[in-house]
Amino acid sequence: NGIDGIGYFQISWYMNGLNALHLAAKEGHVELVQELLERGSAVDSSTKKGNTALHIASLAGQADVVKMLVKQGAEINSQSQNGFTPLYMAAQENHIDVVRYLLENGGNQSTATEDGFTPLAIALQQGHNQVVSVLLENDTKGKVRLPALHIAARKDDTKSAALLLQNDHNADVQSKMMVNRTTESGFTPLHIAAHYGNVNVATLLLNRGAAVDFTARNGITPLHVASKRGNTNMVRLLLDRGSQIDAKTRDGLTPLHCAARSGHDPAVELLLERGAPMLARTKNGLSPLHMSSQGDHVECVKHLLQHKAPVDDVTLDYLTALHVAAHCGHYRVTKLLLDKRANPNARALVILHAPRTTNTSTVFTRTITAGQYGFWPFYLRETEQSVGVKIRWPLMYVSTCQHVPTCVCRCVSYIMCLVCVSVRMASPRCTSPVRRTE
Repeated sequence: NGIDGIGYFQISWYMNGLNALHLAAKEGHVELVQELLERGSAVDSSTKKGNTALHIASLAGQADVVKMLVKQGAEINSQSQNGFTPLYMAAQENHIDVVRYLLENGGNQSTATEDGFTPLAIALQQGHNQVVSVLLENDTKGKVRLPALHIAARKDDTKSAALLLQNDHNADVQSKMMVNRTTESGFTPLHIAAHYGNVNVATLLLNRGAAVDFTARNGITPLHVASKRGNTNMVRLLLDRGSQIDAKTRDGLTPLHCAARSGHDPAVELLLERGAPMLARTKNGLSPLHMSSQGDHVECVKHLLQHKAPVDDVTLDYLTALHVAAHCGHYRVTKLLLDKRANPNARALVILHAPRTTNTSTVFTRTITAGQYGFWPFYLRETEQSVGVKIRWPLMYVSTCQHVPTCVCRCVSYIMCLVCVSVRMASPRCTSPVRRTE
């Protein structure tokens, strides 16, 4: 055709948009790259396909050129037209030194191509085991180390997850398959996906046999996790796949408790529409209404009341949601509960303790006095053999509780709120007692 080798090369160069820096980077000519940059060549100039010199050097495995370009300010996470990053290209070609350097200097391995492939996914597909190890190790630096499938679940990386499940030839006999393997805390990949709201990878895991109600050591199911995080789409998916809506944790929390306590009203509404038990109680006797009132979550309280949750429902110590809202100083919830005919004269039953060395009548008198201010003092000589005194005290005293930092409700370190103890937000012995005042 009359075009010699050099002429063809020139045409190809022009058609692809390659410049001198791109070509020098591809061939690993470090000194030429340095000279071109010093003479004004743009470090992030790209070809017609969006590839920069760093893309090209990474693809070719030219580690020294990669280092120079990064030091000269090259955009390390630049994406080409197909979404390829320099890290993706290095992982694809098994250039482990380049992969390691890019990761150490800010390379983002969560960035996926247009086809959904991450650097981890392409390394898995190509069978580059050393690159896979480096990617996984870097992803867990300074964190609890997670198995590969858990990491894929955390990133919503369906490609990597599918490849890992496909390549699993050593499935745990007890768990039967990789999809239900757990971390040290007993969490499966589905728990992780539920936490981050990653519906795509959760769907894949469920399709591959993930146990929808697998419980961690403390009885937490993926539905508890999704509800606590307010990941409504995940809650819907898990319910559609048969998750037990009334499952309880070790402490008696249902998914509705978790959503109500965290104030995620869309999740609360969805759970209620699906028939979540409104009257379910924790081991301490708390209902979802108590928990949403405690957190000042007005919309959650509204949803619960609209679904006919009893406004004066009580705990084991006869605390109503109104007691809790008033104690915490939540005006909006308190007003809402009163508007819904909550009983403002309801009295709670609180169990108090004092040392055996204290006269019972003195204890009772001091308890009444302390109750007028919403708190009760503990004494230095309190022991396991302390005397218990039960009293009921009016709602009017609850709102006068003194709030200062230490315990969960910020009660003073020497004085414990009655309501805090009653709803088990604090234990009588979790703070330092005052000196005995007798």
